[in-house]
Amino acid sequence: MKVSKRAIQMEYSAVRKLLPLATEAERRGVKVYRLNIGQPNIPTPELFFEGIRNIDNKVISYADSKGLALLIDRVVETYKRDGYNIEKENVLVTQGGSEALTFTMLGICNEGEEVLIPEPFYSNYKSFTEFAGAKIVPIPTKIENDFALPSKEEIQKLITDKTRAILFSNPCNPTGKIYTEEEVKLLAEIAVENDLYLVGDEPYREFIYDDTKKHYSVLDMEKAKDNVILIDSVSKHYSACGARIGFIISKNIDFMGYILKFCQARLAVPMVEQYAVANLLKAPKEYFKEIKEIYKRRRDIIVNGL
Repeated sequence: MKVSKRAIQMEYSAVRKLLPLATEAERRGVKVYRLNIGQPNIPTPELFFEGIRNIDNKVISYADSKGLALLIDRVVETYKRDGYNIEKENVLVTQGGSEALTFTMLGICNEGEEVLIPEPFYSNYKSFTEFAGAKIVPIPTKIENDFALPSKEEIQKLITDKTRAILFSNPCNPTGKIYTEEEVKLLAEIAVENDLYLVGDEPYREFIYDDTKKHYSVLDMEKAKDNVILIDSVSKHYSACGARIGFIISKNIDFMGYILKFCQARLAVPMVEQYAVANLLKAPKEYFKEIKEIYKRRRDIIVNGL
């Protein structure tokens, strides 16, 4: 029986390729530190489990395709707490950040179109763009200058009539690069001038270990609000990867209306996890202070070892 060209051409996840090797090594008695995938081992906050225990629904029904109203309200509250003025219509709940990115690529790219991404980049970005039949055009960055973006002129040279978006993670997975205000403004400026989407993947924004540096979100770019799409999830913020709850956030209401079609096609995100995450988002901002210290110690051990 034949399969599709898409199935044949799709590559296995580079992140997952090490899994069978690690499992085999453990079978032989080797101690393995699994750094190939971003799976925190810090306990998920008790608020998550409390949210599950407090569900009093008699039927675990389909949730609204947009997401559970209670959860969307909590997302809006959390972002407003952090200084970002978003409303309920600016949020869609997804099955993790991965679905958020997949839906975004499907929503903005046609077959053969292109997305600019600073390289090195998260390997699964390739999978998300391939789902849409699009391809990545790398924006080269180098470790010698702390993975800083090249000049506006150099980035402009990469733009063609096939370019649809600029996608970047901030702080960057895998380099750890924290983009400056000037760099985020540069990407927003290029996006507006060239009628491109600016997709900011920001699931690590709480984990900046240098107190002299600050996270600048794509949501800070008010002049580019119609171009901006923000991707978020609770996986890394709260060590809740298995909950598979993510978000697409955008003030471009037309774009959000089109993405809702994809959300409706997959019916709904699991109801139980949405209740749990709605309760999880009650965690105070101080929660991240202790977690950051743990991660910082681990980071320093690795960096000093290298």
